[in-house]
Amino acid sequence: MADTLLVVCPECQTKNRIPNDHIGQSAKCGKCSASFTASTEMAASPVSVTDASFSQEVLESSVPVLVDFWAPWCGPCRMIAPVLEELAEEYAGRVKIVKLNTDENQNTAGRYGIQGIPTLLFVKGGQVVDQLVGAAPKPRLAAKLQELL
Repeated sequence: MADTLLVVCPECQTKNRIPNDHIGQSAKCGKCSASFTASTEMAASPVSVTDASFSQEVLESSVPVLVDFWAPWCGPCRMIAPVLEELAEEYAGRVKIVKLNTDENQNTAGRYGIQGIPTLLFVKGGQVVDQLVGAAPKPRLAAKLQELL
């Protein structure tokens, strides 16, 4: 993942590029100059999570989360990646989209019984409320996100 995260300004909805090491700190919108605390809940792009950060980023999230269990060698995973980018931008501030590389984070994948990828988990209030295995078209994913809201 990149060294920066696109974060939506809560005042004017402008996307601001924030360095990853500044998440959780005060930021200033480049357009309207509003000050806000940059958080991953405001992300306009998918957030990379690991076994170590999964609980904080997903289970303790203040907004619903779509978790993409993927691997770099997986063709269908690469096919849905642009769709997830678009959805992260469209639902920024309302739904967080995270990606967990199953090759590098086998503990979390095992805990959730992930046997095929891509697998998408829909999490609300720390609980898995839905699951989708395989690549799905954008309208189907958007409908599932709407159900989370």
